[in-house]
Amino acid sequence: MTTQVTTPTQPAATLGARRWTALAVLMLPVLLVSVDNTVLSFALPQISASLEPTGTQLLWIVDVYPLVLAGLLVPMGSLADRVGRRRLLLIGSIGFAAVSALAAFAPTAGALVASRALLGFFGAMLMPSTLSLLRNVFTDRAERRLAIAIWATGFAAGAALGPIVGGTLLQHFWWGSVFLLAVPVLVIFLALAPAVLPESKDPAPGPVDVVSVVLAMTTMTPLVWAIKEVAHGPTPAAAVAALVGLGSGVAFVRRQLRRPVPMLDVRLFRVPSFSGGVVVNLLSVFSLVGFLFFVSQDLQLVHGLSPVQAGLALLPGTVGMVLAGLGVVRVVRHAPAHKVVAGALLLSATGYLVVALWGGSGALLPLVVAFAVLSVGIGAAETISNDLIVSSVRAEKAGAASAISETAYELGAVLGTAVLGSILTAAYHRGVVVPEGVGAADAANAAETLGGAVQVASGLPAETADALLASARDAFAAGVGVTAGIGVVLALVASFVALRTFREADA
Repeated sequence: MTTQVTTPTQPAATLGARRWTALAVLMLPVLLVSVDNTVLSFALPQISASLEPTGTQLLWIVDVYPLVLAGLLVPMGSLADRVGRRRLLLIGSIGFAAVSALAAFAPTAGALVASRALLGFFGAMLMPSTLSLLRNVFTDRAERRLAIAIWATGFAAGAALGPIVGGTLLQHFWWGSVFLLAVPVLVIFLALAPAVLPESKDPAPGPVDVVSVVLAMTTMTPLVWAIKEVAHGPTPAAAVAALVGLGSGVAFVRRQLRRPVPMLDVRLFRVPSFSGGVVVNLLSVFSLVGFLFFVSQDLQLVHGLSPVQAGLALLPGTVGMVLAGLGVVRVVRHAPAHKVVAGALLLSATGYLVVALWGGSGALLPLVVAFAVLSVGIGAAETISNDLIVSSVRAEKAGAASAISETAYELGAVLGTAVLGSILTAAYHRGVVVPEGVGAADAANAAETLGGAVQVASGLPAETADALLASARDAFAAGVGVTAGIGVVLALVASFVALRTFREADA
């Protein structure tokens, strides 16, 4: 039998208090993992100066974590259903804390890459377990929707808080502090979790399917790597990796359909609210992370804000995301979920539209307003989509369903940076004009990124520097306009998907 959080002899008030205490404890790893997704980028300059990595090693320091994480989310979700979600969550937390401490004091770039890979391994144990435990702790639909609202807004808000946390830490400490942040948080979690979290698992999980685990990993990891590689330009290696991933994915699906007890029931995608929720999650995170990619550069390199100031400029959007995620729970009691989510995603499209129309004006206010509008829409949409995903499966299969939801998050994050980032970079490269008299190496650096142009300009005569910066910022603004237009289209697509697929859930 699946272990429950309560027993019939407990008073109702005690039962309710314990459920919400369990949620508060579960939010610790959720916030940690989401902050960790965005905090590292601010530490890269210090890491480069301290460890002197090659360009390839620096890319792997960033990329190896999401590659391992994406490849293992589905297998770890299935494993959680088998061995117990709380047990796997505790194991993952111990491993994540220990490896974070090792990463903070990594003596070489290679050691840091290895540590980041291990963080991806243990991180894959955390997220599916948190959401699937919520599915089993909160059996009442109304309470579960509010709990998932808190979970979803915490995850999304954590990503936006990453720049603030990272900027503050790096202003006072060395680069390893962004990794050590995990240790005290997880020590507190490990002290509280055994007492307040129930164990739950699938009572009939079926045999271990090693082949399916391998196929899941060889589907996600090559695909994610190919997406990241294409962001720097199409290559034969990226094409081969994509073909390997797609071939493994087809083999994985066919194997799951043939097995009497599949590792992942792919038939879930026949349920409109489940498949629609996954798509909405992917496109929502795509929009959020893609926006953060260019707005963080705009705030610092165009408007001259420090990392902490840039993070604070995004604070209204972070607060709006939290409030919208919690407030939408009351809204859907009186309005159909498919209309609420579709409307929220239209609001997100409006945020990107503000950037497309006024983002290149040189004013700070449009960016702040646009992020706030975008965040409110995403906060509301993700709350309902996550609720529909976990509510559309039986409680004992919550781990696998949660893993799919988390995979959509990770893919959305990768795509948001890779796709919009590559389009922005290409537009910038086409538009920037480097003044005559700049050396070949400096000219190539300035034409590559806005950050490169700012760095090169700092060593040029005033007149030449002003000309380079003006051209670079105009080219960057033009690229932002293009990516914002794509963001509008994708948010509209997500709105249409929600309108069509969530209708059945309201019936």
